Amino acid sequence: MTFQRIGIVLLGLTGCGPAATDPEKMDQGYEDRAVTQTHAELLANVDDLVRATEDLQAAAPAPVGRGWDPQRDADALVAMREAWVRARTAYELVEGAIAPLFPDIDAAIDARYDDFLTELESQGGDPNLFDGKGVTGMHAVERILYSDVTPQRVIDFEKVIPGYVKAGFPGTEQEASDFRSALAPQLVSDAGELQMLWVPSKVDPAVAFYGVVSLMNEQREKVVKASSNEEESRYAQRTMADLRDNLAGTRKVYRAFQPWILSKSSTDATKDGATIDAKIANGFAALDQAYQAVSGDAMPEVPATWSAEMPSAADLATPFGRLYAVVTTAVDPTQPDSIVAQMNDAATLLGLEAR
Repeated sequence: MTFQRIGIVLLGLTGCGPAATDPEKMDQGYEDRAVTQTHAELLANVDDLVRATEDLQAAAPAPVGRGWDPQRDADALVAMREAWVRARTAYELVEGAIAPLFPDIDAAIDARYDDFLTELESQGGDPNLFDGKGVTGMHAVERILYSDVTPQRVIDFEKVIPGYVKAGFPGTEQEASDFRSALAPQLVSDAGELQMLWVPSKVDPAVAFYGVVSLMNEQREKVVKASSNEEESRYAQRTMADLRDNLAGTRKVYRAFQPWILSKSSTDATKDGATIDAKIANGFAALDQAYQAVSGDAMPEVPATWSAEMPSAADLATPFGRLYAVVTTAVDPTQPDSIVAQMNDAATLLGLEAR
């Protein structure tokens, strides 16, 4: 269900720019290029998302007379999980700009199990996990695909949620058929709708830029929620990979705005475009170093005595504590040199905050 798209030719930053004597036209030129580049860069990831969801559906087994069997369907499980990881990576790379522009699609694709149950509480939850109704999206699929390796701590967290239904592989021919013909296609459809919506005219530069600022704030949320087993990719144990992908996606969108930021000067040296850009680059590098220091795709183990409100010095010295400290410092808007504070200053410099 891959939709046809028109190729975008990125405009260079030299040779065809607006006249230097007209600051307003210069700003419009930089803004237009930021929109063009953001659209083109992220469209490649959206296309990857659609292909991955289609591959996942195609790999889903629909055996006759039985549900999924871990041995007989082992190759299919490997293929579906590989496709799910590709879909997850693609979405985390675009989430910052996409989510604020298309909140309904973001919810359909990326809402967590407990988010859906909050909405479905009056209906007693979702008794059928495979029919493409109620609980759907990337995490609904993940919850089934990784049900045999989901940590017990995650199950313990979820089973007290009103309307909870234990996850498992499709146990009957009908459930297997529903997964392949209903739940997986719903994810394909949602990804396809995003692909159709992602056109340059829909890219509001202010919303996109503040979206990646919000995504930096979400880095803290993901780390905090990991301590209560509410993390996002909790069944596949890939939340650390989510953090890395979110950072990569933020940097990708930021690069589209970077020439515009660098073009700006200020009588206040601390608010100069080059100064702000350098501080943001340092912040990105520090976060990247902290993320790469964690091996594997899962979050570091959370200390049993951990308190997000007042972590002890001993707990902060653990791998999880060190990660927590770096992330919370990097996104603290009250810290003048934090990434979020500097990106807010960049938005002010570009005049985006007034829109």
